Amino acid sequence: MARPRSEDRRNAIVSAAIRVIAAHGLEASTAAIAKEAHVSNGSLFTYFETKADLLNQVYVELKQEMAAASLASLPDDDEPGEQMRQLWSQRLHWAASCPEKHKALAHLMVSDEITPETREIGQRTMADIIGLLERTHRAGPMRDAPMDLVMALIGAVADVTVDFMIQDPANADMHCRIGFDAIWRMLS
Repeated sequence: MARPRSEDRRNAIVSAAIRVIAAHGLEASTAAIAKEAHVSNGSLFTYFETKADLLNQVYVELKQEMAAASLASLPDDDEPGEQMRQLWSQRLHWAASCPEKHKALAHLMVSDEITPETREIGQRTMADIIGLLERTHRAGPMRDAPMDLVMALIGAVADVTVDFMIQDPANADMHCRIGFDAIWRMLS
């Protein structure tokens, strides 16, 4: 008889996958992930049918966590500029506070293993963020630029800003403000 699945064991595998992907990239083996999670390789496949399944699940969970952190306590009644500033700050502070998750997500974002369906789920978790960006974008100087380009530029500035926040934590808030000023000039 098959052993019942444990949510703790599944979470241990996901956490281990994040650490191993952050350290070794997408070439990390399932054996390395299982070892980091303190489970057998066979146990890993009890929870995830394939490595691709594991990567897709990790991607979704990280996108959900990032969206939740970005939107936490975001007031509905503030002006778009203040909402964007708060969203930016919360998202970047999340990434700087958990650099392994940030780095693993960066690897997963460019992975061919992440399916279009999984990317769609990730987009849906970010719907409120994308909506705010679209509203701001429509009124700004880049209104004629494709939204995908605008989002890629914002993502690039966010990644560089997070890197500075991680490398120089004493000035993290300053780096965060400077990064926001850069994207806000682009958007408004």
